[in-house]
Amino acid sequence: MQTLLSDLKTIVGATHVLTDGDLSAWTQDWRKRSHGRALAVVRPASTDEVAQVVKACANYLMQHPDCGLSIVPQGGNTGLVVGSTPDETGRQIVLSLQRMNAVRSLDAANLTMTVEAGCILQSVQERAESEGFLFPLSLAAEGSCTIGGNLGTNAGGTQVLRFGNARDLCLGLEVVTPQGDVWQGLSGLRKDNTGYDLKNLYIGAEGTLGIITAATLKLYPQPKAQLTAWAAVPSMEAAVQLLGLAHQHLGASLTGFEMMGQFALSLVAKHFETLRVPLYQSSAFCVLLENADAESEAHARSQFEGLLEAALDDGCVTDAVVAENLAQAQTLWQIRESIPLAQAQEGLNIKHDISVPVSAFATFVAQTDALLAQAIPGVRLVNFGHLGDGNLHYNVQAPEGQDAAVFLREQEVRVNQIVFDSVLAHGGSISAEHGVGSLKVDHLTHYKSPVALNTMRAIKQALDPHNLLNPGRVVRIG
Repeated sequence: MQTLLSDLKTIVGATHVLTDGDLSAWTQDWRKRSHGRALAVVRPASTDEVAQVVKACANYLMQHPDCGLSIVPQGGNTGLVVGSTPDETGRQIVLSLQRMNAVRSLDAANLTMTVEAGCILQSVQERAESEGFLFPLSLAAEGSCTIGGNLGTNAGGTQVLRFGNARDLCLGLEVVTPQGDVWQGLSGLRKDNTGYDLKNLYIGAEGTLGIITAATLKLYPQPKAQLTAWAAVPSMEAAVQLLGLAHQHLGASLTGFEMMGQFALSLVAKHFETLRVPLYQSSAFCVLLENADAESEAHARSQFEGLLEAALDDGCVTDAVVAENLAQAQTLWQIRESIPLAQAQEGLNIKHDISVPVSAFATFVAQTDALLAQAIPGVRLVNFGHLGDGNLHYNVQAPEGQDAAVFLREQEVRVNQIVFDSVLAHGGSISAEHGVGSLKVDHLTHYKSPVALNTMRAIKQALDPHNLLNPGRVVRIG
């Protein structure tokens, strides 16, 4: 493949085709579960260069159909389902979009911003804020994840309740197809009824149908006030009841509703001693609420106080605190965002990113907890997530004192079956916001409709018949 590598160096420059040295930043996934080997890491600087790279690879694959060449698109490499790192064959090109990080335009009248795929999410948030706007996508990895990856996985985060997933925040895309053509679909239109919605086909496809190179994103006015509250609730049923009250009292001002189990918070208290975790020791769960008000701070605080008074009267909240300033609010959110880091400090674990209807949350947790406790005595459950939109990070930690690596190796298949079977029984999904990647691709045959899978395979086969882009992720063909 030396001829291909030479062609790629001509396209993007020799210094941006990496074949030697430590490539682990691109070949190892964030959780360090997968250690792949790349033919090369290619770092284009423009959409034209991406198109040329894809076309060169497509032509080479046509000439050498048995060479095993494929392309793995990659953004910030912060994914959790091994969807953006190469396999071990050494025949895959990692196409890193990190150099493509420009904000192309901001249209204040249209409330849109057009950015390249390699833009860091936090940078997009900050640019919007500097112009007086809000880009509401927010998640723990926002300091390193990229917009292309966010759209490729249809990322969720903490404000889906009010603003929706990444899909709901995107109006247009620029995409390089598996043939190396460029689809210019960066329209900022909110209404365009001229056929199939190609944009939504590529969003959530994890780079298997095309490579997102730029996007036109929705902006919102900055709220006049943003308040955060932390409430202790005695049960999952009480948390669901509190959510209903929050909808009644706050309406569209409710932008965040995060649920955290007692054990999850105990890990934060254990591994991050400087963070003072409130109210968790005497409560089964705590809830973090955010109220973004378009009127005033006084109005927002009045709304919050009315909600919490009603919740205390109803018994679904036993105690609560409202952040008095921005620093206190940031600390409360830091506690929530530190749960995955604290769990990692505790040891390897089995992660689940599932969704069920909010009405089924309490029964799902109670029944699945019981099934796991019966199957694995002493198992520890790290439950936390976005209760407001039905998304739970239902993670499973080894029993106290048991070797975590051995637990992962011996119990992961069994645990996944228990959890996924329960998700299916409660009308849910085995992937809510992290995607499918390679970790869950084989599970889909058991937990997704055969009609849906056949349709997905047909789309992949039609758009990428040579399986050039991210093969073995989301859906398998051939």
